[in-house]
Amino acid sequence: MHTFLPLSMLLALLGASLALAATPGPGVLFIVTRTLSQGRKAGLVSVAGVALGNFGNAVGASLGLAALFALSAVAFSIVKLLGACYLVYLGWCALRVRGERGAGRDLQAADGLSLTRILRDGFWVALLNPKTAIFFAAFLPQFFDTRAPGMPQSVGLGAIFVMIAACTDTAYVLAADRVAPAMRRLSSAMAWGRYLTAGVFFGLGIFTAVAGHRAPD
Repeated sequence: MHTFLPLSMLLALLGASLALAATPGPGVLFIVTRTLSQGRKAGLVSVAGVALGNFGNAVGASLGLAALFALSAVAFSIVKLLGACYLVYLGWCALRVRGERGAGRDLQAADGLSLTRILRDGFWVALLNPKTAIFFAAFLPQFFDTRAPGMPQSVGLGAIFVMIAACTDTAYVLAADRVAPAMRRLSSAMAWGRYLTAGVFFGLGIFTAVAGHRAPD
């Protein structure tokens, strides 16, 4: 991949991206919850879905959607409420899972359809967050070369950030997977997975709905 950044700027981008990506936010909570309730494979698929959604926001920022959201409170609010409703819907779906499934078999993530749905959920959770597009529009131009076209730079820099975020998200998956067996042994009788998953999704939905217009993730 051709780099349009001097080494010092590239290192600054990598360092800032790593620090921002490692900070827990709604995407990390989504991924960790999936891992704890459904296993490592589900967590990794969630990482892929969130990464695709984030990259979609990076492309959206490069096409000017971020500028639209920044100028139009109505457009921002519509997309934000759609995302909040989708998160609440995911919480409702989690509550509907029957509690008699064993902890080791809860929401069988080995099923191909289940993995497809997990990927889709991660994608929409990330994509239906207009604050992410605004973040890309505010953060990435700091590293632009004014002598080069803006759109390819926005997409390229966004891809770098998404890849770094995918790496940090994967680290969260591996950490959650290590503690999940102990948590299941302690709480399997109370079907903790269902309620934890539903609670996190409901909480994220409420947070998304009430968050301010310009607050970044």
